[in-house]
Parts: sequence; C-alpha cells; structure tokens
Amino acid sequence: MIVGVPKEVKDNEYRVALTPEGARELTAAGHQVLVQDGAGAGSSIPQQRYERAGAEIVATAAEIWSGSDMVMKVKEPVTSEFEHLREGQILFTYLHLAASRELTQALIERKVSAVAYETVQLPDGRLPLLAPMSEIAGRMAPHVAARLLEKEYGGRGILMGGVSGVRPAKIFVLGAGMAGSNAAWIAAGMEAEVIVVDTNLDRLRFIDQIHKGRIITLMSDRLTLEQRVREADVVIGSVLVPGARAPKLITADMIRSMRTGAVAIDIAIDQGGCMETSRMTTHSDPTYVVDGVVHYCVGNMPGAVPNTSTYALTNVTLPYALRVAAEGLEDAVRADAALALGVNVIGGEVTNRGVAEAHTMRFTPLSAIVDRLG
Repeated sequence: MIVGVPKEVKDNEYRVALTPEGARELTAAGHQVLVQDGAGAGSSIPQQRYERAGAEIVATAAEIWSGSDMVMKVKEPVTSEFEHLREGQILFTYLHLAASRELTQALIERKVSAVAYETVQLPDGRLPLLAPMSEIAGRMAPHVAARLLEKEYGGRGILMGGVSGVRPAKIFVLGAGMAGSNAAWIAAGMEAEVIVVDTNLDRLRFIDQIHKGRIITLMSDRLTLEQRVREADVVIGSVLVPGARAPKLITADMIRSMRTGAVAIDIAIDQGGCMETSRMTTHSDPTYVVDGVVHYCVGNMPGAVPNTSTYALTNVTLPYALRVAAEGLEDAVRADAALALGVNVIGGEVTNRGVAEAHTMRFTPLSAIVDRLG
C-alpha cells in the first residue's frame, strides 16, 4: 500500500502524522511511504531522517493526496483540502465529525473511507488513539491557565500556587477522564487548590487513592457545578462522549457568575465544547472574553508541543496503520472490532451513530457496508 503524509495546514499546527521511526516500520513491511517536503519541520524532525528511513519526499500536497492509498494526518481536512478527497481513499486522522457538518458532507459526497483516531475504542471503553493527545492537552491546561491568570493576559492576577500566607488559585476540573485527571494532577503539582468532578465514581475513587486526598473529588450534578464554577478562578472542561457532540454542562449563567478575570479552558472544543460560551479559537488568536471571563478554546492544544505530540501519536497509531496497510481496510475492520469503531464514513454513508445523530443524517451499520463491499 502507498501511505501518504501531507504537511498539516491548520492554523499553527506543527505536528506531523508519522515519525521517521514509523515510516521505517511501514517501509520494512513492504509499503511505500510518501512524505511531503517539510512536513516534519514544525516538529523539529529533519527531512533527512525520513529519507534514511526509506520514505520518498514529495514536493506538494496534491501529489501526496493523489498518489496515496491511505493518507495519514493529524487534524481533520480543512476546506482547502476538500478538493483532494477522492472515492475509495482511506483517510486516517482525527476527524471530530460531530462538530463539522461541512466536513462530514464532503466525506460522504466524495465517498472517502474515513477512519477517526478519536473513535477507535477498546472493549473496556478506552480510546487508545485519543489518549495521548488528551493526556498532553490535560497537562498543558494548567500551564495555559497559569499564564492567563496573569494580569497582562486579562486574568485576576493570581499565582497558581499562591505564596506563604496567601491562598492559591482555585481550579475546577469537569471530567475525570484522561484529560481531566492529568489537568488535575499537574494543577495540584503547581500547588493550586483542585476540585475534580465526574459522574463515574470509580474514576473519582482512583484519583482519590492515587493523590491521597490532595485533589478533592466530587460527584457531578447541576447544583455542584453551579456552586463550584462560581467559586473557581479557573474552570477546565474535559467532557467527552466518543464520536458525539460534547454536552453543554457549563451554562452561560454559570460563566456569568464567575469573577472578572477568571479563566475558562474548554478542552472538549473539538467535539463542540462543554460550555455554552465556547467557540473554537486558534493558537494565533487563542482567547476571547465573555462576561469578564477569559476563554481559551484552542482546538489543537497539543500542536503547541509538536515534537512530544508527534511521537506520542505515532506510538499509538502505527500498529493500526500497519494492519490497514497489510490487510486493507475491509479485512482489517472485520478482524478488529476496536478499529471498526473508528470508521465514521465509508462508501458515502455515515457509520458512526453519534455523528449521524449530531447532523440528523442516516446511520448505516458498518457491518452492512463491509459485507456489501465483499
């Protein structure tokens, strides 16, 4: 199979979908790897390393898209890339289709076989290809919050860990999954006062046991959210429903109740955001203010640390890419139920129920399409 890796074009997106180590594994397995000129530069990966790994360097994105059986990306195609999409091509990337009807429609119309990293799901519910980026975004969130709390960025002028005789910042984390638990962990390490809420008691129990009470855990309900958001200096939203739109658990009224200069960070913005006041921002223009509260809703937070993110991503995506390249998508999903859940669109039909419901489109079970394709 010919595997293509184009340069990312989303605003300030410096990650690349494949490391030289990943390229070497693919070429060693007998596949051809095409990498666009300069694709790894933003991640501080010299082009020569791809060449030594056996990859072929291609000048333009158009050549990558037209010459590849499977295109591996980091972020979903933007409008300028839609023209490159073609029937039967396998697209393996983060898609977050529930938040974009336009992209979903483009994939349907062009009959792309679109596999989303974020909906590949193991039997125990874990999301192996989303986990490393959630981990990174979670660990970044307190660092972002610490900066935005500074007065020059519009914040309240509070030091995250406080100082002797002065209280630290109050951090409220919504969601105790991969992103939320890491956000809480790093914030606690910065000596902030941290509360994390979730509806899953087992997740909260795990955090309590690991951190020995250093992080306060509470069950999530409407009254708790209203009270804790109002008191917080920083709210970090990290709610996830795999494949579907994130629920709007933080209302505009809750944001309005916060103090001027407080900070709201919505890690769930890729899936539409978990705050009513959230809207997608970019690294070049990351914040805006609503009712005196500084909002940070960058859709590709890990793109700010591209070297770390690129290696973390390839670590988890490579085994699946090798399987698809070796067996073809249809046979690979027949053999791997977790990978099958990653297929969001194929043959012009939506095969992820959450995406279909988000856009009121027809849902078709993947098994019916794969059987039809033979």
